[in-house]
Amino acid sequence: MKVSASLSFLVAMALASTANAAQSSPPANSSITLVPPKAVGVVDDPCAMLLPLPEVPGPALKRRTSQEALAAASKAWDEQHLHYDFGGLCRYREANTELPQATDHRVVFFGDSITQAWIDADPSLFTNDVIDRGISGQTTTQMLVRFRQDVIDLHPAVVNILAGTNDIAGNTGPTSIEAIEGNIKTMAELARAHHIRVILASITPVAKYPWRPEVQPVETIRTLNDWMKGYAKENGLVYLDYFASLDDGHRGFIAKWAIDGVHPNADGYAVMNKLAKKAIDEALSAAP
Repeated sequence: MKVSASLSFLVAMALASTANAAQSSPPANSSITLVPPKAVGVVDDPCAMLLPLPEVPGPALKRRTSQEALAAASKAWDEQHLHYDFGGLCRYREANTELPQATDHRVVFFGDSITQAWIDADPSLFTNDVIDRGISGQTTTQMLVRFRQDVIDLHPAVVNILAGTNDIAGNTGPTSIEAIEGNIKTMAELARAHHIRVILASITPVAKYPWRPEVQPVETIRTLNDWMKGYAKENGLVYLDYFASLDDGHRGFIAKWAIDGVHPNADGYAVMNKLAKKAIDEALSAAP
């Protein structure tokens, strides 16, 4: 069912929060019984074996009962897909088949919940063959799994990679700086091998993750952003610095531009939009 852009944006944020909570909680502590797929192993249509994405109940979402039902359905969906579709290959598989032939200026925004919700908060950006391929809650390990399907096979001229914050939050368990850097380097190398220009976007500011308050992300974000900036320079990639424009001066997200200290609101996306467009122009003007 269609909903307004503002309501859809709020729903996306709710789903993102649910996904983050689901992925950061050990299965043993989950109050949701994991729903097994209809079949396992090699099948003709793996995605048909899993639960469908919950439908948004339109204006009824304003009622608490509808909100609770959507949250429960979303958590069950997240739990099942985390276990049986770890990379999120089913999320955009059908949508990818419906895309027209790529233009010579196609851009794929590839990321997590910040990218997923962007199209609802600011749909004007995703026109003229600019495609949103974000999945809420994902870490770089999960994103790497679907990089071929959701980026390479779409034949873009440019990919804008915004990744790493959910690794820091521990959404799929313990990790290391080296592992995050390795995943980002692999995505960049795969893109370049297929003549796709790469934009590496900085991790946006976070002082605290609401779903994982014990994590202290500030210095890890600084380390990864410094590394990304250097890696982009060394390899002729475009570095997109969202952080500097969103920083509240204490390395947190400017409050008036964020929903929860992690996810931008419409005003935050407006700031990011201008920066992204400038980076896309720079990338498109470079040799593939």
